[in-house]
Amino acid sequence: MKDIIEKYAHSVEFIDLKVVDIHGRLRHVTLPGNRLNETLFKEGVGFDASNFGFASVESSDMIMIPDPDTAFIDPFYDAKTLSLFCDVFLADTFEPFDQYPRNVLKNAIKKLEEVGVKDAMMAPELEFHIFESFGYNVDTNGSFYEVDVSEGFWNSREFSNRYIIDKKRGYHRTPPADSYSNFRNEVVKVMLEIGIPVKYHHHEVSSAQHEIELLFQKALKAADSIIIVKYIIQNIAEKHGLAVTFMPKPLYNEAGNGLHVHQFLIDQNKNNIFSGDEYSGLSQIALYYLAGILKHSLSGSLLAFTNPSTNSYKRLVPGFEAPVCATFAKANRSAAIRIPGYIKNPEKVRIEFRTMDASCNPYYSLSAILLAGINGIKQRFDPKEMGFGPLEKNIYEMADNEREKIRFFPTSLEAVLEGLIKDNEYLNEIFSKNLIVNWYTLKKREAEYVNSVPSPAEYQLYFDL
Repeated sequence: MKDIIEKYAHSVEFIDLKVVDIHGRLRHVTLPGNRLNETLFKEGVGFDASNFGFASVESSDMIMIPDPDTAFIDPFYDAKTLSLFCDVFLADTFEPFDQYPRNVLKNAIKKLEEVGVKDAMMAPELEFHIFESFGYNVDTNGSFYEVDVSEGFWNSREFSNRYIIDKKRGYHRTPPADSYSNFRNEVVKVMLEIGIPVKYHHHEVSSAQHEIELLFQKALKAADSIIIVKYIIQNIAEKHGLAVTFMPKPLYNEAGNGLHVHQFLIDQNKNNIFSGDEYSGLSQIALYYLAGILKHSLSGSLLAFTNPSTNSYKRLVPGFEAPVCATFAKANRSAAIRIPGYIKNPEKVRIEFRTMDASCNPYYSLSAILLAGINGIKQRFDPKEMGFGPLEKNIYEMADNEREKIRFFPTSLEAVLEGLIKDNEYLNEIFSKNLIVNWYTLKKREAEYVNSVPSPAEYQLYFDL
């Protein structure tokens, strides 16, 4: 704290305090630069949490206190502005608010100590679409959405000086077909300037689809980075007159956007405890951990946090790389948990959970993943005995009698929410009962709303019956 004050007290004009709402959307309040002092870090700033989805109006006063470890100069303000993530506390007792996403993840990380683990290392892969125009509306007598981008294969009949990305042919394309490579360069430069480590970026499978992969960070930093990377991409897109979406399935019959998370656990000495002599170089603890993730995904409970939108289940359908079954395997992208086959160094062994998408609140989703894994370690779940694999064939090329043995994830938001109600004991102590009820109610309402709106596809199928 003192280092931050000494470094910036006389050089910044404003302080931007950032918090996230229950959905994971970023919110902020801006203070004059002369407020950067010890009082700010001790007393914080009051705000109305009822507007964030956390609290009722009659008990909504809370305090945001900046975390000095998150400080960076925000590149999107004209005046020099110091940005800080905040943690949230109850105004009357000054206790950490148990539903606030960063607090939940901090508590989940502490719970790792119960299985002899210090922290989790996470490396997210963010997929997103860039569009040059978009529009949508829902009304009583009509609804629509429309997006467009020059590279879209649907524009192939138009005479143009732009290259087209043919249907499902965009993976790792080069310029000029990859027309937004400079955009991604601009994003990555900003990420590096503020300390977010980048592995690489590239064009993805779908028209208008892109990916930026991060290097490993501790779990809390990884969650913060997901929020900030979305913030950076959206602001740079706005500057260029573009629109970006992280929706899981923005285009019909095209590849959807996942938020794959590579992960391993470390001990007090920073050793990778996923490294061992079991399947594909994993340790027995790693197998227990991944079995916990698959078990609670199969019930739907974990997916209620990692895939918490109705749109999530338009991505999780057969025929794409999005995993739809409770399986693990080496180098198999149709498995929900993949062990990357290109890793030869035992110190870098990891698993990749491929089901999650960026409609999630990353603090809740990473917390739920850790707690599912902890439960797997405590209960010594054996993924082979539980029938989770390893699945070393492409599920879509398997014979029918082989595929009958595979168990598939729930296929709707309503189904995973019911799974959450039935299977939430492993979340206890970290996810409060109020948070689970609040989340269930909020997401149930979203599902009911979407299901109540007629879609163009229904008009196509049923109008003339």
